[in-house]
Amino acid sequence: MDRLKQSLRETPVVEKEGYHYFVHPVSDGVPMLEPALLREIVVQIVKTAPVETTDKIVVPEAMGIHIGTGVSLATDIPLVIVRKRQYGLDGEVSLSQVTGYDENEMFINDIDEGDRVLVLDDVLSTGGTLSALLTALEDVGAEIADAIAVIGKVGGEDRLAGTAYEPKTLVDVDVVDGEVVIVDEGV
Repeated sequence: MDRLKQSLRETPVVEKEGYHYFVHPVSDGVPMLEPALLREIVVQIVKTAPVETTDKIVVPEAMGIHIGTGVSLATDIPLVIVRKRQYGLDGEVSLSQVTGYDENEMFINDIDEGDRVLVLDDVLSTGGTLSALLTALEDVGAEIADAIAVIGKVGGEDRLAGTAYEPKTLVDVDVVDGEVVIVDEGV
């Protein structure tokens, strides 16, 4: 995870309504995402996740898409994107996503009762996105094979603490004095 750690150490930090937000290719698409960095992330996820027993990969729009696409291509597991737009398809499920800096309604399609799903996301900070997504998937009757976020941001409210969900992260960071600091290597 050398490329990921190095890219995080070099990433800029901006403040958005009191929230210290790092601007990174994995979480923002800015600056551009180099193929070698994405490849490193995908390889680590494939090594970590139970891909041999997973039916579908589930990612939230928008910044989970590139991660999920890479893992889907590497494993031949179908990709389901949880969208911010309602389509009104049969079986569509809505959920409310609340993060440290945003609130959205999202919609799940193509998940059936009994599906064993791998949930991937770019950043785990407050747990708002993953908490809502994991709960909605279980309400549909899906089995959560695993949940993995590329980057874990420590130091904030964690809505997943004390729940049955224990998502993994590839690397954990904190923002100290306007810089990203690697706290833990993750999985």
